[in-house]
Amino acid sequence: MRAPIALVAVCVTTSTALLLSGCGGSKKQDKIQQTVSGSPSTSATASASPSTSAAAAGRPTITFPSDAHDVFEDQHTGDATKDAILADNAQWVESMDDAVFQGKADTKALTFYGVGMGYQKALPYIHGFLGKGKSWTGTVRFFDRKATLLSPGNAAVIYCSDESKAFPKDRKSGKVEHTAGSSDDYVLYNTDLKKNAQGVWQTDNVTSYRGAKQCQP
Repeated sequence: MRAPIALVAVCVTTSTALLLSGCGGSKKQDKIQQTVSGSPSTSATASASPSTSAAAAGRPTITFPSDAHDVFEDQHTGDATKDAILADNAQWVESMDDAVFQGKADTKALTFYGVGMGYQKALPYIHGFLGKGKSWTGTVRFFDRKATLLSPGNAAVIYCSDESKAFPKDRKSGKVEHTAGSSDDYVLYNTDLKKNAQGVWQTDNVTSYRGAKQCQP
């Protein structure tokens, strides 16, 4: 899995929130509230490199290396608002990985899609890779994604990730660490989002639960 590189201390539980693509805390550390329910979506979409959903005017372009992929399922719900929420959730996830690939945390995309505690909780994830001279390679799948509109400008997204096909990679040598798979490859996330004046759904808080049974096959 890609994420044992760092986030043990930073994955703290909040009322409705998450830390991205890989909060590496203990299995029992980050129990997540599951009070948000959304209509199940019906179709799956995979992100491209660069990300195709970043094409809207004013949105930063996110480009992944050819050997790394984030794949997002359940993008189309039939509800335009929920689809927009899920699309910006995916961009926030990709913005964190984009920062890892760029080797810096002050990227335009990260500050565009993450604000408040959402941005703050992304930093240990990013520095966890960079501090050890690591990046990652492979594919991370995000599934069972459900968006709930809490008010006209507030929403929540709950989803799972599967990191079993992604691995740490040394930034200099390119050597890949093919770690053994385990239940820790599956992470449950809960995020809070707020809509800004430009209509972007920005992530402003997050919690995660690594090894969540709900996300395991």
